Amino acid sequence: MRVPYQVLVFPYIIKDGLIEFAIFNRSDSDYWQGIAGGGEETPIEAAKRELFEETGLLNNILLSKLDTICSLSVESVVGKFLWGEDIYVIKEYCFGAQIFTKNLILSKEHLQYKWLSFEDAIKHLKWDSNKTALWELNKRLLKQNS
Repeated sequence: MRVPYQVLVFPYIIKDGLIEFAIFNRSDSDYWQGIAGGGEETPIEAAKRELFEETGLLNNILLSKLDTICSLSVESVVGKFLWGEDIYVIKEYCFGAQIFTKNLILSKEHLQYKWLSFEDAIKHLKWDSNKTALWELNKRLLKQNS
């Protein structure tokens, strides 16, 4: 059974000193986000699995945990009180995933993806949790590459 948490993963690529982030257009709703999902395993294992399921990427990935942890209503994540009437919110653990190719194989969860700069990507994102995680990831990468 799914554990009461969510993961959020932003793939990114660094080439010639430029950082680009992948964002994804949901197939069931018209909005953009990072890769998101839940699982039965630890959050980092769920992040790896979700990344593979939604992009086809399994190898040559540098996954890093972010400090951003958001609270999400269970109704906005799974649509109902899946874990009982006393669990109203779940944590969303956030990750960055450095990858080395821009060619992704999308699952049925997404219609398309875009590679964008931080400034352009953040304008497209719907959820505040996505914006906060992307902001943190961008700041960390800028610091590392300065």
